[in-house]
Amino acid sequence: MRFYGLALASAFILGACGGGDNNQNDTAAVATPAAGADAGAAGGTAAQAPITGTTHTVRMVGDAQGYRFDPAQLTIKAGDGVKWEMVSGGPHNVAFDPAKVPAAAKGQLMANMQNQMGELSSPMFMNVGENYTISFANIPAGTYEYVCTPHLMNGMTGTITVQQ
Repeated sequence: MRFYGLALASAFILGACGGGDNNQNDTAAVATPAAGADAGAAGGTAAQAPITGTTHTVRMVGDAQGYRFDPAQLTIKAGDGVKWEMVSGGPHNVAFDPAKVPAAAKGQLMANMQNQMGELSSPMFMNVGENYTISFANIPAGTYEYVCTPHLMNGMTGTITVQQ
C-alpha cells in the first residue's frame, strides 16, 4: 500500500502543478542494448531492449462510463511493445507494482521504461495525445498487472500477458 499511497500523493501534487505546453508527446523506451548487459537481474545493470515486433496501443480513458485502459487485457509476444495513449480524463500513468513483478523481469522492465516517476511507474500524462511506449523485449513470459495510480480506486487496472 505504501507504493500506491506515494504514487497517488505524487499524482495529486503533479495535477496541481500541471498545465502549460508539453512539447514531449512520446516517451519511448526503445534503445539498443549494450553488449554483455545483464538483461534479467532485479536492480541489475540491464540495458534497454528495442522493440523487435508489433507495437500495440492501449488507450487511457476517463469518461461518463468510468476510468479504464482500453483494452484492459492484452496478450503480446516477447519483443513486442505497448504504447499507452492519453485519450481523456487525466491525469493518467502506467505503474507496475514492484512487489508483483517477478525478480527475473524487474531489472529489464525498469531498463525498458524511460523517465520513470518512481520505481516501475511512468510519468503522469495530463494532455490528450501524450503517450508512453514500453518494449517487452527480454521480458520473461508471464502476466504483468499494472494500474493508473490516480484512478486506482476507480478500478483503472490492466494486464499484459507476454508469450514467448
